[in-house]
Amino acid sequence: MKIVFATGNPHKLKEIKEIAGDTDIEFVLPAEGFNPVENGSTFEENSFIKAKEAARVSGMMSLADDSGLCVEALDGGPGIYSARYAETPQKRIDKLLNTLTPFKDRRAKFVCAMTLVDSEGNKIFSATGECHGEIAKKQSGTGGFGYDPVFIVENSGKTMAELSENEKNLISHRGRALREVLKYLSSL
Repeated sequence: MKIVFATGNPHKLKEIKEIAGDTDIEFVLPAEGFNPVENGSTFEENSFIKAKEAARVSGMMSLADDSGLCVEALDGGPGIYSARYAETPQKRIDKLLNTLTPFKDRRAKFVCAMTLVDSEGNKIFSATGECHGEIAKKQSGTGGFGYDPVFIVENSGKTMAELSENEKNLISHRGRALREVLKYLSSL
């Protein structure tokens, strides 16, 4: 089965392919012309917008995720604006660490909402995954991407960037959501 994974982020596609490695599903990038306007107010809404747009340009079943970092002390921010919090990944990390300097409460969670649509763009399944932890005072680790170097995974003492790809995929927000989608697909 071939499914369009609605992203322009090669790191996300690589993760998805690794997590789904034992299935007969082939995830491919969206067709040219894929340019969703993410104007939803939740991860779920933005995920649906991206999946629907991917189906429109490809005419194929499509899966999209919208994910981000939600920090308690920032009232859930940066949330849906995680990728737009600053201009580059390093500037986003720096801004987050600077903003959290006065706070003792550094609890946070990664959230991933996934939406699967048919070739016409009709929603057929959705799932949400979360990974809880806290924000480190400084970055550590070389794996992963985005906020991984400053996100300490609950009960691990390690940042997401210090985990192996396998360890990360087992506990990550994206891994949890995708396993729900895969379970649904296998039931068809």
